[in-house]
Amino acid sequence: MKTTALTHRLANLGGAKWGIYLRAKAMIAAGKDVISLTIGEPDVPPPSDLMDLAEQAMRAGRTGYSDGAGEAGLRQALAGRYSHRTGRTITPAQVMCFPGTQTALYAVMMGVAEAGDEVLVGDPMYATYAGVIRATDADVVPVPLRPENGFRISAEDIAARITPRTRAVLLTTPHNPTGAVLGDGDIAAIGDLALKHDLWIISDEVYEDLVFDGHQFASPLAQEELADRVIVVSSISKSHAAPGFRSGWCVGPEAFTAALLPLSETMLFGNQPFIADMTEAAVRDGSTVAPGMRARFAARAARMAGRLNGRTCLRVLEPQAGMFAMVEVSATGMDGEAYAAHLLEHAGVAVMPGASFGDTISGWVRVALTADDAAFDAACDRIVAHSAQFQKEAV
Repeated sequence: MKTTALTHRLANLGGAKWGIYLRAKAMIAAGKDVISLTIGEPDVPPPSDLMDLAEQAMRAGRTGYSDGAGEAGLRQALAGRYSHRTGRTITPAQVMCFPGTQTALYAVMMGVAEAGDEVLVGDPMYATYAGVIRATDADVVPVPLRPENGFRISAEDIAARITPRTRAVLLTTPHNPTGAVLGDGDIAAIGDLALKHDLWIISDEVYEDLVFDGHQFASPLAQEELADRVIVVSSISKSHAAPGFRSGWCVGPEAFTAALLPLSETMLFGNQPFIADMTEAAVRDGSTVAPGMRARFAARAARMAGRLNGRTCLRVLEPQAGMFAMVEVSATGMDGEAYAAHLLEHAGVAVMPGASFGDTISGWVRVALTADDAAFDAACDRIVAHSAQFQKEAV
């Protein structure tokens, strides 16, 4: 059976990256004692009042077709949120709603890149980024994120990879998988490049509400001079512990959202009205669960760093935000892929190999901070005990 060129472009960009997660899941189902620190599931359920609102909206008849750009109330709420956050006037016409950040990012990328183009993106990167770029038939150009720079993407490294084919820079701030947060200076320097080379800046800001104390979130959307070239994508998946509701959006120039509307209508018609109503309340009222997640994730990262750094051959780079911490494992003599497999089989702890997110961090693993405290601390105990064999070998 013949399939399209698109399916061939995406053939190696899907579930294969989640092999350790799937193996751990199967082991748990078989009754094995495994602690999974793999994927970014929030450690609390969505707020009950939001679920009540979704149910009430369904029972009130909000189950019909929706506006192709998104329900009016939700778009108004998002315009108000981003106007307040950026100090600029953002209108509802600049907002489009989608089922989750992933769908928003796919649509946005389809609107800015095509065959023959290049999109620059930090390496490591979220596991689906290569897929959304290759879906357009554009080429992925990885920009190394250096541990010595806290895994923040640098304008210098971007500039070195810009060619006449470059159309966009895809940013993630706060970053997944590393938890790095771009500052105003980082964004200003990247913005200067975008202006000089006529580039789009696409900014995935889904972890905005999970920036840890002592660090400051910044967005290119707040820069007036970049107003006609910045597109932000986000959702309530992380901020409101609601990934299963699939409620996201993009915010960009009005001319861009108008051009994107026929594509969105070809794919789908907005998100479900009852979910839009729930999301409108979430956006207007803010999150009651994000502060607790921020505190717990930061504390777990700090505890793990205290247990591993200087006491084992492993090195934790503490994140500034998000749900994950990066651990360098190269001193074990293994790369992240081999180490993750060994840790799972011999210590019953599942972590994600760095190579699942790009080539730059093949000697690292990503550890989810979302297990409850007891399970997380037990996993740290197992990681410390497991590391002892490598320290003896290194002596």
